[in-house]
Amino acid sequence: MDAMGSDQFPHPEIQAAVIAAREFSEEIILVGDENLITPRLKELNAANLPIRVEHAPDLVEMGEKPVEAAKRKPRNSMAVGLNLVKEGQGDAFVTAGNTGAAMFNALRTLGRIKGVARPALTALFPVKGGHCVVLDIGANADCRPEFLLQFAVMGSIYAEKVLKKQNPRVGLLSNGEEAGKGNQLIKDTYPILEKSGLNFIGNVEGKELFGGGADVVVTDGFTGNILLKSSEAVAKLLTDTLKEELISSPITKIGALLAKPAFQKLKAMMDPSEVGAAPLLGIDGLVFVGHGRSDSRAMYSAIRIAQQAVQSDLLPALRSAIQERLEMVEIISRNTLNQS
Repeated sequence: MDAMGSDQFPHPEIQAAVIAAREFSEEIILVGDENLITPRLKELNAANLPIRVEHAPDLVEMGEKPVEAAKRKPRNSMAVGLNLVKEGQGDAFVTAGNTGAAMFNALRTLGRIKGVARPALTALFPVKGGHCVVLDIGANADCRPEFLLQFAVMGSIYAEKVLKKQNPRVGLLSNGEEAGKGNQLIKDTYPILEKSGLNFIGNVEGKELFGGGADVVVTDGFTGNILLKSSEAVAKLLTDTLKEELISSPITKIGALLAKPAFQKLKAMMDPSEVGAAPLLGIDGLVFVGHGRSDSRAMYSAIRIAQQAVQSDLLPALRSAIQERLEMVEIISRNTLNQS
């Protein structure tokens, strides 16, 4: 775990590592400035826990440019942590740091799964009836149709493995359901997905996404990131407003008490800290990126998600399935692009 990633580093990461180490009894490596990490671990009485500190003197700030930061700070916590994964000392890497830096360092250190042009940051959105895999949510602001095709393949595999969806429904995020709607990227991608062999259901709008109309929704990272952050903001607005209204009078307080179980369930469903981190699908290693505002609960959830991915052999499954499917869809994509 990158101990220097979150806005409040290293405290949320250290607290999460202590909780996870006690629960899972598996070694957690905290990567970062040992002068900050070690005293805090002593305060939390973590001496007997399976936690190891790997010193990394540098950190990548949220506002820094990934490539420049990596050159100036070769011993940054992301680079050191990812090298541990490459060397086999760690099974997965978790960070709440700069997404661009996580992508750059992961590509440089671990590389791509064979056949993948661009890895995608992936999220599980709470929707009616369960969850929807949405990608990309921020790793690739500018995309080409073939990138979105690969996102669709990887998202479909992830939905099969994580959500246990058979033949998952794949939708293309657009401003209208009709095939001709959308910007040029969407219009060019639509016919490729149609012939991809995936269970492509066409364009989807936000209402279909949150209504549970698709299992996988594909978009470019610029649009996906706006979708993610807007959704989180709306969810917070609704829950905060509801909370204020429910305690505004004695009558509403009684109603709130009676409806408390339902509200708790709703809050858990909409709380991003329940998931903790999003996988970078397409990287030849397990890499998870959390939000900079992550607290200890979110970072613990990120560790749990990473552990589940390791235990379910997600990476080997992705390697084999992606290679098999991408070989097929690459031919279809090339033929479609040539025809257009």
